[in-house]
Amino acid sequence: MSDFENDFSRRLFLKGASATAGAGALSMLPIQAAFAAAFPEQNIQIFVPTRAGGGADRNMRAFTSVWKNYLKTNFEAGFYPGAAGRVGYETYMGKAKADCYNLIFGNMGPEVLNWVVKKPTFDLNRFLYIAQVDQDPGIVFVSKKNKKLKNIDDIVKEGKKRTLNVGVSRLAHPASLGVVALGRHTGAKFNLVPLSGGRNTRAGVATGEMDFGALPSGSVVRKQKQFDIVAVFDKENPLPNRMKKAVVVNDHFGMKLPPLYAGARAFGIKREAIEKHPDRYKVLTDTLQKVYTDPAYKKAVKKTKAPWKYIRYGSPADCEKYVKYITDIGAEYKSLLTGKS
Repeated sequence: MSDFENDFSRRLFLKGASATAGAGALSMLPIQAAFAAAFPEQNIQIFVPTRAGGGADRNMRAFTSVWKNYLKTNFEAGFYPGAAGRVGYETYMGKAKADCYNLIFGNMGPEVLNWVVKKPTFDLNRFLYIAQVDQDPGIVFVSKKNKKLKNIDDIVKEGKKRTLNVGVSRLAHPASLGVVALGRHTGAKFNLVPLSGGRNTRAGVATGEMDFGALPSGSVVRKQKQFDIVAVFDKENPLPNRMKKAVVVNDHFGMKLPPLYAGARAFGIKREAIEKHPDRYKVLTDTLQKVYTDPAYKKAVKKTKAPWKYIRYGSPADCEKYVKYITDIGAEYKSLLTGKS
């Protein structure tokens, strides 16, 4: 209890403000506890560092559609695409109040890799991911209309004859890194073309402007009538019944890449908000954990056609481990992300 609260309670007692023992006990309640009970008193703002309609948007809306029932409030999303997520994070860190009413929802993998390539304008120690929502491996996919490229061997073979254009959402992205590493290992020539988001990337592959694409698997497996997933950057094929043509890149080509989780969406917050309002932060974390086991959340995810298997809760400590993991990968393969050897 603060000095102010002690002094305030003592003066009330000396003045005889407490007529009974019960009333006296009530007057001693910490002021912060009263505020905690009232949180939240307004809507929660979420900054999304990508375009509306993409994987982050889809995941965020499915999650908050259930979370709002526990918080007894609504969520309002603002989208800030640009510079591979950098615009959204820098807007959040520069303008959002540190009051626990402002969160960010991003994709840890590509956004952390972006910071490895080029440091952000804000101090990374001022920011913390507090809850991972999914774990989705990077994949290679082709259009079903593509008559030349039907599998990963076709892609490598053709890539040795000519430079293939590869649609990606961002250059600094786990899936992009996997494709460039594959090209270096096999001698195939791949030209990465950032198309700003999964929707644009899928469209580029579907129209034939791109020879093939690389994205998180969840955004493509939903579109099985249009695309075939032909390779996965993970220890195993996590959805063999839905990704029947997908080979495991390491096994198929004798490579030793670490698992490249291209989708690792998570909520984040300013550390200052936690320090100023630990009571509010506790309300956020306690309620969000209830979402993962709520049947309504599973129903919301399945409605998006995303694989429920990819949904997983990641604590702040888990998120911190992932950030270190992807940072180390980025440092090791930085030359592939920047094109500089």
